[in-house]
Amino acid sequence: MLDYADIPVIIISAYSERRYKNLRKTDPNLIFIEKQYLTKERLLDEVEKKFLETKTTCRITFRLPKAAAPDAESVYIVGDFNNWDIHANPMKKQENEDYTISLDLEQGREYQFRYLIDESKWENDWKADKYVKNPYGDSDNSVAVIDALN
Repeated sequence: MLDYADIPVIIISAYSERRYKNLRKTDPNLIFIEKQYLTKERLLDEVEKKFLETKTTCRITFRLPKAAAPDAESVYIVGDFNNWDIHANPMKKQENEDYTISLDLEQGREYQFRYLIDESKWENDWKADKYVKNPYGDSDNSVAVIDALN
């Protein structure tokens, strides 16, 4: 077992839009701790993918946890799948105060997206498949990768 008594620990929020990405993860003096959310039965993933063999689409359920938008009045998912229309896909607030939406998207593609909270704050998905720079260069977009079944 490792003894961390002499190593400084930096706890970084996963919702910090990955501002820590310039830190060297190989630095032996840093320990990275990733925040996770649990339900009673399982780890609660932010993006759930369901493939249907009879269709060329995949039903994806996107989830923004309450911790990301604790006082939000509205949350929208905005991405290239809806031409970045900020009002096209409002998310529904659940009993546990997470926001969710299910979308049917074509398989074999990657989709860039972000969450828009109260029409003023942009947020990334904590567990996106990957992240890419947005065209404005000020932050990353989340990416959902949907592999083709065939």
